Amino acid sequence: MSQKKMRAIGVRPEEKQVAIIDHDHPEITAPTQVKVQSLDVGICGTDREICTFVYGAPPEGADYLVLGHESLGKVVEVGTDVKELEVGDLVVPSVRRPCYEDTCRPCAIDRQDFCQTENFVERGIKRDHGYMTEFWVEYEKHLNLVPAELRDYAVLAEPLTIAEKAVDQVWQIQKRLPWQNEEPGKKPGEGLNAVVLGAGPIGILGAMKLVVEGFKTYVYTRSPAPNPKSEIVEAIGAEYISNTQVSTEELAKHIGSIDLVYEGLGVAKVSFDVLMHLGLNGIFCFTGIPAPGDKIDIPGNDLMRNVVLKNQIIIGTVNADKSAFQNAITDLGEFKQRWPDALDGIISGRHLPDNFEELLVGKPGGIKHVISFDN
Repeated sequence: MSQKKMRAIGVRPEEKQVAIIDHDHPEITAPTQVKVQSLDVGICGTDREICTFVYGAPPEGADYLVLGHESLGKVVEVGTDVKELEVGDLVVPSVRRPCYEDTCRPCAIDRQDFCQTENFVERGIKRDHGYMTEFWVEYEKHLNLVPAELRDYAVLAEPLTIAEKAVDQVWQIQKRLPWQNEEPGKKPGEGLNAVVLGAGPIGILGAMKLVVEGFKTYVYTRSPAPNPKSEIVEAIGAEYISNTQVSTEELAKHIGSIDLVYEGLGVAKVSFDVLMHLGLNGIFCFTGIPAPGDKIDIPGNDLMRNVVLKNQIIIGTVNADKSAFQNAITDLGEFKQRWPDALDGIISGRHLPDNFEELLVGKPGGIKHVISFDN
């Protein structure tokens, strides 16, 4: 009997093709697995880069890779040993899977976001199919329960995890000094200034997180206001500043002390220009991944002096663990309560799967586009 098929959107690297693919319909094969119906799948820069065939690896033995790692789905079947999920629950899956090598201590404790071997697997990116299909199966441990009231927003959980993990690391690292506000009734970031680089989904969601944490938040990006992104930034109480109108020197003078930089731009020149103005005891968090090859000039001596004499920290962060997903879901509820219109504005459009080509290889504009499989 032939395997039942379903629609999936993916790439065939050898043929340099982006297409709708007849993909095997999944079935539960282990007692702790869950079968999920796709609802929404977000499109991001990683998906579009995979569609240029710069990277992205199919599973072993396959000639195609199903895309999609920003996903929201509905549980339709559970294995016999599934404990916490039921049919009808909404869930968001994580992306990275452990390498399972004996020498990798992070993966052994489900912290594959810190994998030491680089032999991890990422759904929709590296050696495992993603979620841009009608149904998928996943182990319960990699799924995160979503409240029904977040149905329209939970597809944003995965990009928000980038900020969640970054901020968690910032708080841990900055315990090195009295930095966090611990006054009763105060938010931990009150009295501190944060600059967000970029006003895409990563930047805007990061700005929302930082505002909730109490930071006075500035979003520094290219396009001059007014525009839809600046309207969202201003609606959440952050300040929007264009780098075509305000130099990094003027930015630093305007803010005073830059205590934290959350980089979500992926542009080295702007990022290192701002890094030169990081304040005393400041921390700079890189999340963007520029294309390889381009070179920029850096005033290395001055940068090194700043890092040493000003007690500065520079960190990079990638992917996220389960707690980051859980915190993202909680914070989306907070964002919805505070700024429902701004949260709505991040999702520029929901599209049928047949529109995949425009979204993945075209230039759709807007902020975040979503493919909806339940239409």
